[in-house]
Amino acid sequence: MDPTELMKEALAEAGKAASQGEVPVGAVIAKDGVVIGRGYNITESSKDPTGHAEMEAIRSAAEALGGWRLTGCEMYVTTEPCPMCAGAIVLARISKVWIGTMDPKAGAAGSLMNILQDQRLNHFVEIESGLLQPECQQIMKEFFKKLRKKAGRKNI
Repeated sequence: MDPTELMKEALAEAGKAASQGEVPVGAVIAKDGVVIGRGYNITESSKDPTGHAEMEAIRSAAEALGGWRLTGCEMYVTTEPCPMCAGAIVLARISKVWIGTMDPKAGAAGSLMNILQDQRLNHFVEIESGLLQPECQQIMKEFFKKLRKKAGRKNI
């Protein structure tokens, strides 16, 4: 699959999260263009703060490969990873991360900080951002608009 098709797969994962009332972030991990791991946010339903899309995709890919080193793999994620997920991406030795939309409030791949490319760490991750950005932004905007309407607030 090409990068656009792989990001569409990540968007489909984000849609699963949204349908369950979770923040709509989705991720897939591919090796040689073939999806080997998938994940979407399950933080609320699992009551687990590590239930982020990236973490779920890393666990899935590691299981598929039979080991924790995901060298030569690429992650496609709809929203910029947070510090926890960025750290896991580095530890998993993922080669490249494709990001749909950046997260200026909590992003750790170039917005607030850049853990993926911190020269002090033992692994450097290539980053490509903006892939299907309008679609990735829209799913987040729609989710939070519905959440605000449901809560009767404008500050969410």
